[in-house]
Amino acid sequence: MGINENAGGGPTRPSRRTFLTASAAATAAAVTTSPATAQAVDADTLVPHGPGQPAHPQQPDRELRALLREVDRDRIEATVRRLAAFGTRHTLSDQDSPERGIGAARDWIFAQLSGYAAASGGRMTVQLQSYVQQPASRIPVATRITNVVATLRGETAPNRVYVVTGHYDSRATDVLDAVGDAPGADDDASGVAVLMELARVMATRRSEATIVFAAVAGEEQGLYGSTYLAGQLKAAGVDVQGMFSDDIVGSSTADDGTRDPRTVRLFAEGVPTTETPAEASVRQSVGGENDSPSRQLARFVVDVAENGATGMRVRVIYRRDRYLRGSDHIPFLREGWPAARFTEPNEDFAHQHQDVRVVDGVQYGDLPEFCDFDYITRVARVNGAALWSLAQAPGTPKGAIVVTTNLTNDTTLRWQRGTEPDLAGYEVVWRETTAAEWQKVIPVGDVTEVTVDLSKDNVFFGVRAVDTAGHRSPVAFPRPGS
Repeated sequence: MGINENAGGGPTRPSRRTFLTASAAATAAAVTTSPATAQAVDADTLVPHGPGQPAHPQQPDRELRALLREVDRDRIEATVRRLAAFGTRHTLSDQDSPERGIGAARDWIFAQLSGYAAASGGRMTVQLQSYVQQPASRIPVATRITNVVATLRGETAPNRVYVVTGHYDSRATDVLDAVGDAPGADDDASGVAVLMELARVMATRRSEATIVFAAVAGEEQGLYGSTYLAGQLKAAGVDVQGMFSDDIVGSSTADDGTRDPRTVRLFAEGVPTTETPAEASVRQSVGGENDSPSRQLARFVVDVAENGATGMRVRVIYRRDRYLRGSDHIPFLREGWPAARFTEPNEDFAHQHQDVRVVDGVQYGDLPEFCDFDYITRVARVNGAALWSLAQAPGTPKGAIVVTTNLTNDTTLRWQRGTEPDLAGYEVVWRETTAAEWQKVIPVGDVTEVTVDLSKDNVFFGVRAVDTAGHRSPVAFPRPGS
């Protein structure tokens, strides 16, 4: 079962060395490849020498395509317009009026999500998750903050959880103005509309893992609602393996009038927020600045959601968020979970955090007429493709390590076997250190150890799980171990 030697100048004729060995009694078939015809010089466009086959995106299956077709543009528009019609949804605004303020918006969202849950056969539940925030930054008086949380319970892996949020609070120019109009159509009725529409179309389907759809409050005042949500999930011992914040996903038009209706940005941090000094020391030694769990989550999104079923390009930004700004994924990063933030390709700041007014003939304010509802619908499909693919695939492998007991020119990887009943096996992926995306894939079977005839000194490795239907997990980036 010969393969090519690694791309670092080795022979191009097939080697007789076996590229993998399986632990215990398990076995796996090696993949035979033909010799490469040219040395890779651009790691992002050319496939390098070495074991495995070129990596390809995961195409949506029939079930996912049907789900994405059900995402309804008119419902999304109606949701954005209804939320904007509450006048203001400022966190400090009226909580008791049935017509205006954050309380009216909260109750409307709860009623809508409860209606979706009623069609779920008991799989989806909805709750008002409240606490009293004592005076703090941008909270001058004790204030009740309430998240509206719909949970679609997984049937085979209920403790493995994926979260999507949008914040339903809004603001005007003055962050403490709790009475002036703050329609918040783009920021962030658009994100709330995404999660509500996904909750509707997923409620009637059976999911393997649990999906949480959360309309959170207090974002504009300091990420209060999402911080509380993340804390509650942490206290409950939930295994959050992915989280997305949809914040400002309502417009495809920039402030200069140019349009980019087929791109959504996805912000994903490199060095983890929770990295310890010991972990930093390891990273400095072996690399991995571009291989955090959040970067692997972002790669997964591109893999499953950049296709004809969504009609979108996912532009991954190697940064935690926009320059010196932040959103509701940050509290999840602080808990050590993979998280990323979706936002529109170019922002128009005349329609964010602005009093509704006209100055020199220019309309200011975050009004529905500046939203692109076709665009929001496509963003919802990107989210839907990512969330559903995550929830139906096996979980990200745990305990992945590169064995460093001995100095060798091959690489031994180990990981823990998952518990999913439909788990079929694993794949090793690898790429040149200068490449942004995984380039080669080696199917290794249902094993927990493999030795690859390729030096860990020259490339980056990862491991992902595969189920019997061909669904693939996000990649686990291995750490040094024994």
